[in-house]
Amino acid sequence: MLILVDPNDREVGAGPKLEVHRHGQLHRAFSVIIWDGEGRQLLQKRAVTKYHSGGLWTNACCGHPRHGERVLDAAARRLWEEMGFKTALEPLGTILYEAALDNGLREHEFVHVFRGSYQGRIAPDPAEADGFRWASLEDIRRDVARAPDTYSVWFRRYVAEDWPMALAPPS
Repeated sequence: MLILVDPNDREVGAGPKLEVHRHGQLHRAFSVIIWDGEGRQLLQKRAVTKYHSGGLWTNACCGHPRHGERVLDAAARRLWEEMGFKTALEPLGTILYEAALDNGLREHEFVHVFRGSYQGRIAPDPAEADGFRWASLEDIRRDVARAPDTYSVWFRRYVAEDWPMALAPPS
């Protein structure tokens, strides 16, 4: 069940994940951006079996908090579940967006964006990610401009907004 919200992120109800995406209802979500010590971001290639945006490159992880779960705790949980590591996360801000997805679905999210840094072993869950890579911000911008359809719609939005992409954690 996803948490339905108003444009100010106040909870207004709940709905099944697939139905919420079929109808494009505004719901709470989060995204995590991870940097390494060399100024590169961790990109995840979503598993092709995902119900939307399968096989596309995106940020380290994303998802939806459970009812009663703090968004920061949900982000840390999903980072562990999707990519197999833990690190401290800090909030960057929020983005409200709406976009058409594949499979006739529609994304309409109030996204809490977090950042963290990590250097170590990454062990993605194959049900979540088909792979990962580290890339510099310049390489990401160049690749998104060259081949936008290989990236998730929300990640392209982050690149366009620039601030969630450019704010590396303090060293």
